[in-house]
Amino acid sequence: MALKKIIFRPGVNRENTRYASETMGNPNSATNVAGGWYESEKVRFRSGSPEKIGGWQRISSATYQGVCRSLWNWVTLGFLNLVGVGTNLKFYIENGGQYNDITPIRASSTINANPFAGNGTTTVTVTDTAHGGITGDFVTFSGATGTYATTFNAEFQITVTGANTYTISTGSTVIAAGSYGGASVVAAYQINVGPAIPGPLVGWGGGTWGQGVWGTGGTSLSAIRLWSQSNFGEDLVFAPRGGPIYYWDATTGITSRGVNLASLSGASNVPTVQNFIFVSDINRFIFAFGCNEQGSGVQDAMLIRWSDQESAVDWTPAATNQAGSIRFSHGSELVTCLQTRQEIVVWSDSAIYSLQYVGAPAIWQSQLLGDNISIQSQNSAATASGLVFWMGVDKFYKYDGRVQTLRCDLRQYIFSNINTAQAAQVFAGTSEGFNEIWWFYCSANSTAVDKYVVYNYSEDIWYYGTLGRTAWLDSGLRDFPLAATYSYNLVNHESGNDNDETGTPVAIAASIGSSEFDIDDGHNFGFVWRVIPDVTFRNSTGDLTPQCTMTLLPMRNSGSGFNDPQSAAGSSSATISRIATAPIEEFTGQVYIRVRGRQLIFKVESTRLGTAWQLGAPRIDIRPDGRRGNT
Repeated sequence: MALKKIIFRPGVNRENTRYASETMGNPNSATNVAGGWYESEKVRFRSGSPEKIGGWQRISSATYQGVCRSLWNWVTLGFLNLVGVGTNLKFYIENGGQYNDITPIRASSTINANPFAGNGTTTVTVTDTAHGGITGDFVTFSGATGTYATTFNAEFQITVTGANTYTISTGSTVIAAGSYGGASVVAAYQINVGPAIPGPLVGWGGGTWGQGVWGTGGTSLSAIRLWSQSNFGEDLVFAPRGGPIYYWDATTGITSRGVNLASLSGASNVPTVQNFIFVSDINRFIFAFGCNEQGSGVQDAMLIRWSDQESAVDWTPAATNQAGSIRFSHGSELVTCLQTRQEIVVWSDSAIYSLQYVGAPAIWQSQLLGDNISIQSQNSAATASGLVFWMGVDKFYKYDGRVQTLRCDLRQYIFSNINTAQAAQVFAGTSEGFNEIWWFYCSANSTAVDKYVVYNYSEDIWYYGTLGRTAWLDSGLRDFPLAATYSYNLVNHESGNDNDETGTPVAIAASIGSSEFDIDDGHNFGFVWRVIPDVTFRNSTGDLTPQCTMTLLPMRNSGSGFNDPQSAAGSSSATISRIATAPIEEFTGQVYIRVRGRQLIFKVESTRLGTAWQLGAPRIDIRPDGRRGNT
C-alpha cells in the first residue's frame, strides 16, 4: 500500500464516543482524513494545525496577598502604565512589577490606652472597643511608644476574639507579659476582607448590606470577593461586590490609598452599595448596578444608577444634569455588563439587555435582547471582534446583534465536569493574537480554578486543558496577555515556551490525541511499519534540542478505551528531534515501527524545556495484515 497522509479536522470534539468521528472519505485515497481530535492539553490550532501554546513568565519576583479576581489596565497622563489588582484581601496598583497597596481605610482613630497585652509569646491581644473587624482584616498601628514600639508600629492581620478584642502575631518577636503602647496608639483599619471561595458570608453582605447575601435575600450568584474597576480619565474607580464605590486619584501618587467616593468634595447621593460598577466610553458616566436608590440604604439588585456626565461625584438627577436611574424587570439580580461599539450589554441572572445613550430627557435607554438565558458569573463574558461571548450554566452563548447559542464541540465534556458551587470563580478572557476566547473554571471535585476551555472564533473550533489561573487581562497597552496565578503573582502569557511562574523555568507538558480511526477498512487488520513525521520546531529556544514524541496506539476493536490493555494490540512511540538550528531545519526523515490493529489513535506530546512545535501532515506506511488474532 502507498503512504497514507493523516489529516485530522481542526478542533477537539468530545460530544460523542472516541470512535464516532472516525475516518472520513475514501480510505484508499492518497489522503486519509482520519476524523478529528479528541483530547488536548496546552495546545491550540493555527490555520487548522495543532501547535503547543506559548509559555508564561512572571512579571517580577514581587507578590501580592490574597486571590486576585480582577485586573484592569490603563495609562495616566504621566504615561504610567498601571494595572489595578483586586484580591479577596486587598486592592493594589501594579507598576513596574511592584504591587502598591491602595486598599481603602474603613476606620481610623486613637484606641484604648496601652492596648497591646503580651503573654510571653508572639501572640498579642489588642483591645479596641467596637473595632468592627473580622478575622483576616488588616490594621496598621502608629503612635505606639515605649517598649516594643518599633514592633507595634506596623501592619498586622487580625484574628477576632470578641467585639472589643482581637489578636495579632508579632512574628519572631516575643512580647513579655504586660500592657504596652501608651495612650496615643492610632489604629487604621482597612476595609473588611472577603472570602476567596464561596462560604459563610462575612463583612459586606453579612450584615445589613445585601440582606445576608449579595443582594438577593436568600440565594446568591456569588459570595466571594469580586471587584469591578474602570479608569475615569487617569483616575481609577473600583468597588467590591456588595460594598461602596472607591476612588483613586492619580495625582496623589501610586502609593496613596483609595477613598470612598462619597467622601470626595461635591459628592451628592453616591450609591452606598452596589454589585458592580462600570465607566462608559461615551461621555464618561459612572454606572452602579444593583445599587441602593437615592435616599434609601436598601440595595435593589435590579436597579442601575449613573452619575452626571463627566462627573464622578454628582449622582443627584436634575434638569441641569444627566444623572439618572433605570430598573430592569427580567431576573432577580444584575450580574455583569460589557461595552461594545454601540451599546452596553447588561446581563441579569435570566435575561440580557442593551443599554444605549439617547441623550436628554431619558439619557440612557434599555432594550430587552433575550430572555430565559443564563450566565455563570460576573466575569464569565468577553468581547472580541465586535462580538460578545459568555458561558451560561449549561451552554455557551454569543451576541452579534442577536442572542444565539454558540455551537460547542465540548459542551457535554465541560458541563458534566464543572463545580457548579464554584460558579462565581468562572472567568473569561481573550487572546486577540490567536482569535481566542478562554474560559477558566473549577472541575467537579475542585474548589480552585484548574481547567480551561478555548473557543477560536476565527476558525469556529474548540480545545481545552488544565491550568490554574484566577484572573485574565488582554490589553492593547501591554505586550502580552496578563494572568493572575495561585502563586500570588502576575505572569505574561505567550512569552517564551516554558512555565516561568516561579522564576525557575519548568517545561510545559503539551499534548494532543486523536479519535480512533480505521487503519484500513475497519474490518481487516493493518500493519503500520513506518511513519513520516511532519513537525516544525520553529521558535524553539534554549540549549536543549527541542523535541516531541509521536505515539501510535493500535486497537483490535473500535470503541474500546485506548488505555484498556485487553483491547490494545501494542503501541510504538518515536522521538522526533530537530538537529539543526533555525532557519535551517532538519527533521527526522522517517521512523520505523511495528504496530498492528484495526484502528489507531495518533498522539503528539512534548515535555522538554524550550520546545515549540506545530504538527503538519504526517504519513504512515501500511500493509494488509489479514484477520489473525482476536476478532
